Amino acid sequence: MRIQRISQTPTTLTPNIDLSLIENIIPKYKGKKGGLITLLQEIQAVYSYLPKSALQCVEKELNYSLSELYAVATFYAQFKLKPSGKYSIKVCKGTACHVQNANAVMNALSEHLHIKDGDTTEDGKYTLEAVSCLGCCSLAPAMMIADETFGKLTGDTAIKTVINFN
Repeated sequence: MRIQRISQTPTTLTPNIDLSLIENIIPKYKGKKGGLITLLQEIQAVYSYLPKSALQCVEKELNYSLSELYAVATFYAQFKLKPSGKYSIKVCKGTACHVQNANAVMNALSEHLHIKDGDTTEDGKYTLEAVSCLGCCSLAPAMMIADETFGKLTGDTAIKTVINFN
């Protein structure tokens, strides 16, 4: 298993984060053990990702080290450390989709949107993400945009679907 290192170079600054949105969440976990994952889930539900300033607030209020918080946030795939696009495009890479050429779908979308797996378009509209399975093997290759599932795709039909989505 390969571990991807977190870049030490500064990333684009995010807008000011309103920490008052989580001021009623953090105290619920003060002095309690075993609630870190739930706490991070609640914070992510507010911002759609885990802003560094929110993690620093948790560090200060709950006496976790920032490295502990990042260790948990990077171990679990559910957590995001950078803002996601308005619409999440998830391309299935499960066995059925892989056999039906999901790579062509992913490559076409990546080229069309000018982003790689895990990245967000400059306008903040789309985030492209490869996922292990969408649970719709009969539609292979498949993708989801927001909550809608699309199947029997080619690279071209995936691009047309994205263009016409919304």
